[in-house]
Amino acid sequence: MRAFLLRRALHAVFVLWGVVTAVFFLVRLTGDPTPFLVDQSATQQEIAEARRSLGLDRALHVQYLDFLRSVPRGDFGTSIREKRPAMQMVLEHLWPATVELAAAALVLSTILAIPLGVASATHRNGAVDHASRLASLFLQSMPSFWLGLMLILLFAVELGGLLPAFGSGSLRHLILPAVTLAAAPLAQNVRLIRSGMLEVLQQDYVRTARAKGLAERFVIYRHALRNAAIPVITVTGLSLGFMLSGAVIIETVFSWPGMGRLIVQAVPGRDFPVIQAGVFVFALIFVGLNLIVDLLYTVVDPRVRLT
Repeated sequence: MRAFLLRRALHAVFVLWGVVTAVFFLVRLTGDPTPFLVDQSATQQEIAEARRSLGLDRALHVQYLDFLRSVPRGDFGTSIREKRPAMQMVLEHLWPATVELAAAALVLSTILAIPLGVASATHRNGAVDHASRLASLFLQSMPSFWLGLMLILLFAVELGGLLPAFGSGSLRHLILPAVTLAAAPLAQNVRLIRSGMLEVLQQDYVRTARAKGLAERFVIYRHALRNAAIPVITVTGLSLGFMLSGAVIIETVFSWPGMGRLIVQAVPGRDFPVIQAGVFVFALIFVGLNLIVDLLYTVVDPRVRLT
């Protein structure tokens, strides 16, 4: 276990280094942010002074080395537009807004997927199975921003403002963005549970459990589902990471005040520190979730050993 954790920690360091390095150079390809900070009538001397105050007058490799030294401290600099610590701004938008949205979507996509996937597998080729597979295909095929706009049109416009179209502050504000964000992971989980259950239900130990006279519900949920859940755990962990990153689009569509929307707003103004801090947090969460998923394998299936 110790060797496994050490290897994964080293992998995580390299992944994070690759992410912050790529982002550092990519954001600088977008151009110089100083024109956004000075008046249109500013002289070349004033523009040069603004670049000097931001540290952009130094050689690129010097900026990069200073950046790498500050990353382990969580210091990504000060927001160019708001003059506040970039990491502080990102964390303020991450919690509770983005975490709340991703958690709600994760709960929906997991809790609803279990009975739907099980029902689809236990009624193979029946009406429930066909409806479930068709709905899953539909939800996985449509773009999330389009689904969000359609939900806004239906619930906020056609139904007379039954649910708010944008903003935050109440459970009603959370419903539409959470449902939109959960749609694709829900469809994926249903399909995974169905295929896993179909395979497990043919195993000898399931037939043995039934021959012992155990209740069908106990056989399905206690024996079959547990063994069919391993790929679902993997995908659920990854889905949470994708939900956090996918929240960039959903938060923009619903004007949800989360970290994704903050990054989107920082891009046009070339607010390098905020973009870099936001992407770093996304990468850190994703790497951490992958490690947690690996550790959960041993809980669900004792046959799996981490060496």
